[in-house]
Amino acid sequence: MSELAKLEPGQTAPSFTLRNHDGKEFTLSSLSGKKVILYFYPAASTPACSKEAMEFNADLGVFHAAGYEVIGVSPDEPKKLATFKRNQSLNFELLSDPEREVHKSYGAYGEKSLYGRVYEGVLRSTFVIDESGKITLALYNVKATGHVAMLRRLIGV
Repeated sequence: MSELAKLEPGQTAPSFTLRNHDGKEFTLSSLSGKKVILYFYPAASTPACSKEAMEFNADLGVFHAAGYEVIGVSPDEPKKLATFKRNQSLNFELLSDPEREVHKSYGAYGEKSLYGRVYEGVLRSTFVIDESGKITLALYNVKATGHVAMLRRLIGV
């Protein structure tokens, strides 16, 4: 198993086009000129991912007031994302990356370990991207619970 290169502050955020929860195309460049919080999570509707999404949703007003758009990305198909969005009353974009190509371009996919078993999977990660498309913060292997509060402290909102 190989470790993908991790992104660092100052690098340009890799561009992408993915399908959203409604099956419509969404491009990162559509947010050009805006600040973005892009977070990668393993699976919609699982307890940890639901908790993380609800924490982002609860603080969405704070992020929007500071000029940030929040975008979640997982390997789930759009239909599953639509159900997740509806069931959790989420008010931000959820994007589908079933081939994990965008995950890999951000270094958010790689080697994990659970109870001594090593396997490849989604690395829960968050990236803060500025108005010019540069990464200002790259957080890898974050915990689902408390992550949003930590992120708020780091970006000062």
